[in-house]
Amino acid sequence: MSRGTPSRSIRSVFVVIVGCGRVGSTVARSMLREGHDVSCLDEDPEVHARLEVGLETSWEDAGGQFTVGTALETDALDAAGVEKADAFVASTNGDNTNIIIAQIAKRRYNVPTVVARILDPLRAEWYEKQGVKTICPTNFAIRMLEEELMGTAGDG
Repeated sequence: MSRGTPSRSIRSVFVVIVGCGRVGSTVARSMLREGHDVSCLDEDPEVHARLEVGLETSWEDAGGQFTVGTALETDALDAAGVEKADAFVASTNGDNTNIIIAQIAKRRYNVPTVVARILDPLRAEWYEKQGVKTICPTNFAIRMLEEELMGTAGDG
């Protein structure tokens, strides 16, 4: 290793991200920049442009893969490479879709790390208890708002 080069103890992983909206595309670019292999799946071909925001080259030239298809269809998941994935992110705009595809990735394809973005806090909690790792932006927003409000409650 040359001087000045940071030591990377993190191994490269192959990540499949379903849903390339603001969240999915940002995570995809971040993972690709960190040297990971990333495959994105979305039913809207127009979202491909989001993947290239801030890149100096095309998504594919940067090493990314993009598949147009519906994640509820195993042919689309196969085309995205889910059978080889080390990690899987379900980040569509629908809780039900995210839960179903997360369970497919976990149970059918045996992906070691599966994370689903769930907006409904009650669903997120229930699925977490069922063994599906969930991220709930709604819970995060609630906590942040409460902290801000509690911090100003004594100001007067």
